[in-house]
Amino acid sequence: MLGLAPLPISPLLPDAVPLSARLALRERPSGAPLLRQQWSELLFMHWPVPAELLQAHLPPRLRADTHQGQAWIGIVPFEMSKVRTRFTPPVKGTDTFLELNVRTYVHLDGVPGVWFFSLDATSPLAVLVARTFFHLPYLRATMRLDQPSAELRQFAATRTHGGAPSATFRATWKLGAQLPPAEPGSLDFFLTERYCLYASNKSQTKLYQGRVAHGPWPLRAAQVLHFESDLLEGHGLPTPAGKPLVHAGGPVQVELWPMQQV
Repeated sequence: MLGLAPLPISPLLPDAVPLSARLALRERPSGAPLLRQQWSELLFMHWPVPAELLQAHLPPRLRADTHQGQAWIGIVPFEMSKVRTRFTPPVKGTDTFLELNVRTYVHLDGVPGVWFFSLDATSPLAVLVARTFFHLPYLRATMRLDQPSAELRQFAATRTHGGAPSATFRATWKLGAQLPPAEPGSLDFFLTERYCLYASNKSQTKLYQGRVAHGPWPLRAAQVLHFESDLLEGHGLPTPAGKPLVHAGGPVQVELWPMQQV
């Protein structure tokens, strides 16, 4: 279980990305997307982390993105559905699965995005495709999402990927009221409105950038009733202190473009 003491704000990296650059990424990229899918039943769990701690775990060209000088790390379980390429309709049996990611926020020369430490998924096909064509650290896992009531959600995951560090995750949360759209410049906007992702090869000698398009997140308040995880520790990251900042999100319709080396 996580502790309750707050972390100090790190003074290392000032905010390096102007709001105009964040807003510009909300514009849908030109050309046809490679993938379309729906994300739903998300739980955003975020903790403040010293920027210098995260920086040590990033590829050399990426810089930790900060909000008012503070970096953040997140754990996000959710359901992915209606997965299809631009060439094919959804294929029953492969178009819906559960995912759990560990993420932080970075920028490359002022272009903000998401850096994933890991992405666990229940679909072996999705893991293979993402690792091969998107250079993302997807891992196989067993997961379960239960809905005991209209407001309660329970999510459980156990990593099964051979050769990867073992990891488990358990969370129960209660959904609250619908929230207004995240205000540009706010912390909620910083943590949830992300339209670019980064990945690298294993040696971190090559860096890739991909674009994502979707409408503003439909966010709800949420209360975590139970949580246990060793996901962060498996990446050599210390267990963050303090209760997480929590949002529930979705559903959103998402489009993804191919990764490009940068």
